[in-house]
Amino acid sequence: MKVRKAVIPAAGLGTRFLPATKAMPKEMLPILDKPTIQFIVEEAKASGIEDILIVTGKSKRPIEDHFDSNPELEANLEEKHKEQLLELTQSITNLGVNLYYTRQPHPAGLGDAIYRAKSFVAGEPFVVLLGDDLMSDKIPLTQQLINRYNETHASTIAVKRVPHEDVSKYGIIAPDGEIANGLYNVKSFVEKPAVDKAPSNLAIIGRYLLTPEIFDILGKQKPGAGGEIQLTDAIDTMNKTQRVFAHVFNGERHDVGNKEGYLETSIEYGLIHPETKDALREYILDLAKKLEAEKKPNKK
Repeated sequence: MKVRKAVIPAAGLGTRFLPATKAMPKEMLPILDKPTIQFIVEEAKASGIEDILIVTGKSKRPIEDHFDSNPELEANLEEKHKEQLLELTQSITNLGVNLYYTRQPHPAGLGDAIYRAKSFVAGEPFVVLLGDDLMSDKIPLTQQLINRYNETHASTIAVKRVPHEDVSKYGIIAPDGEIANGLYNVKSFVEKPAVDKAPSNLAIIGRYLLTPEIFDILGKQKPGAGGEIQLTDAIDTMNKTQRVFAHVFNGERHDVGNKEGYLETSIEYGLIHPETKDALREYILDLAKKLEAEKKPNKK
């Protein structure tokens, strides 16, 4: 069966970015001039996804507005002959995918958010894309997972090697042998293990291709870490009755879910954006000289 549906959870409170996220969704924080959630939607579209369900929460209406048309803005841009900006604005509305929305009434965990997509998925395999992870590669990571599914017809989770001291921040897999280049059988999935108990440093990184059987498990799943319904726990349960593979991602991952990663991603994007790359590069070089000078001891 063709993979044509995607679910994007976007119901989190964004507390790590307060006070900016007090009234604005974290997913609308821009990387230079583009909201992070637009990068996610564009990855899904580039991977052949046709229908996308965005699971939102309270105060998330700007996400819907962003992908909707804005007749007043478009009329203003047309009147002032700002054709390039008009085309850019309209392209966001005309992405070529069908967008749907539903709400998660209470922050009960990623597993609970995914469970709310059951009727949307309607018995088909689907992908899950988390908004905190922006991926860059010649072939979009979502497309890589779809390619794996076309070979195995099994659920496949994207993983990437992380420093061992960081494993407690992630869901981690216990690999059970590499069956193809970068594709692993998995003994178990562990949500945020202690550093000394982690079975590997292969971390789940925010892209999942799941078969619809996951919903039967999520419907019975008990709260796990943090008192929430954890998707990793449900995947581990499913792995006991049907194969779940892990696909190693070798491209570039940007974690925009924390302040440091968000700043780094913004700078890197600014260094390739045609409007900012030259001036930003000069600024960084000048700043580096100033910082280096500050490190040197003053001579008296």
